[in-house]
Amino acid sequence: MKTSYKFAVVLSGCGVYDGAEIQEAILTLLAINKAGSSYQCFAPDIYQHHVINHFTGKEVQETRNVLVESARIARGKIKPLCDFSASNFDILIFPGGFGVAKNLSTLAFDGSNCMVNSEVEQAVLEMHKANKPIGALCIAPALMVRILKGATVTIGNDKETEVTIVKMKGVHQQKLYNEICTDSNYKLVTNPCYMLDSNISQIEVGATNVVNALIDLVN
Repeated sequence: MKTSYKFAVVLSGCGVYDGAEIQEAILTLLAINKAGSSYQCFAPDIYQHHVINHFTGKEVQETRNVLVESARIARGKIKPLCDFSASNFDILIFPGGFGVAKNLSTLAFDGSNCMVNSEVEQAVLEMHKANKPIGALCIAPALMVRILKGATVTIGNDKETEVTIVKMKGVHQQKLYNEICTDSNYKLVTNPCYMLDSNISQIEVGATNVVNALIDLVN
């Protein structure tokens, strides 16, 4: 039985309002490391939908690249998502943040009629075809439902997003910060993270529980 696993972590920028949720991303990487496993970060080489000033909360008139911004979180050690191959990894995981709904998909704008970035969709489908586990935090589970038809996920207790999930023919389970939702058919593990009114210590618990559950699914 293996004790060290290779995780692919897909980021969507840098910053909760227009990219990856930084705390969720970092705590996911920490959980992977604490579990004795390794990770490689990926992001699509595309422009962000827009850029938000995280101090004022207002949109600013500039252009940023999702891969370049994600590299800030990965300390430069990141690859374009087009280079991802399921054969090189044991587990795929998506931290949350509005970048998931704005850059990796059009979920924030089109709801249940959203489109998913083709590289994101391909990565998820490759892992599913290879019978390998997939994790998703925060809003990312809603994206999984769009790709994996009929998937069971959690985004906590957000009613509006729950309705969107159901419209996409997904099944939603309400979960707390320390609880996970596992869809055995898809080997998909989800946790609500900051979709709930959580604090950073609770986010660590959620991310850790997802990472450990994904490792258990490999075993």
